[in-house]
Amino acid sequence: MAEAAFAKTFLTTIDSRPIKLPADHIEDAKKFPARPPYILPRMPNPMSKASSAAALPGSEPSIKVILRSLRNPPIDISLSSQPLTTSLHDVKQAVSSQARIPADKIKLLVNKRPVQDTKILRDVLGIEDGAAVPKSIEFAVMVLGGAASVLPAEDEKKAPVAGGPMPVDDSFWADLKAFLMQRLKDESLGTDMAETFKSRWASRTSAP
Repeated sequence: MAEAAFAKTFLTTIDSRPIKLPADHIEDAKKFPARPPYILPRMPNPMSKASSAAALPGSEPSIKVILRSLRNPPIDISLSSQPLTTSLHDVKQAVSSQARIPADKIKLLVNKRPVQDTKILRDVLGIEDGAAVPKSIEFAVMVLGGAASVLPAEDEKKAPVAGGPMPVDDSFWADLKAFLMQRLKDESLGTDMAETFKSRWASRTSAP
């Protein structure tokens, strides 16, 4: 009986002390007490849905840009499928390449008011995200200096005059005479050949 009394006393003493679990102890999930689900409160203002245009890359709307000038030089240029992020500086570069006008001589106007090159088409139109985009926008082009600012075409610079003789001056004949004298190693023969070439060229250019 003494052993049973000691065991009861020992168990009573152990129950009064806190339970210490080892670090690798795993609790059985089936023995967890049931808890009601936690539901988040509703937001006072519903969240806005993302626009479909911003969801897909490369789906940004585009617009047709029309540039016209009724003054000298006349300009009528259409740029199709331009993104709304296109800057007016890029638009001026496109006009410069097609109309052969320096970009610093070009000013773009909307409703008779000049616009800065740092703006983009979205800023000029005043369009916000998700708003409807018009099909086209028209700019008035003002050229500083008028027709004097138009650059000649590359083919016009390099093309020779049709049927016209190549201009020849006295330095050309002097160089030809020195070349013939050096190659023939005879001063009189080189001089005679140079004069022959010069007379033949003069008769050819003077013929109608």
